[in-house]
Amino acid sequence: MPVISAKQHSLTTPVTLSQRVVIAVGASLLGLCLVYFAGFSHIEAVHNAAHDTRHSAAFPCH
Repeated sequence: MPVISAKQHSLTTPVTLSQRVVIAVGASLLGLCLVYFAGFSHIEAVHNAAHDTRHSAAFPCH
């Protein structure tokens, strides 16, 4: 039985420095929004889900 191997070709797209900066800034803003939403949320389920993690990271919530 012959063995057929398939080559996988990968296409690489060059990413410029300005694109990397935009991605990094966008990811940072999203992360900050999530942290502050969980940190200052008045929704009890969100508060309880993140409570111990916030305290271990010295993030005030009370």
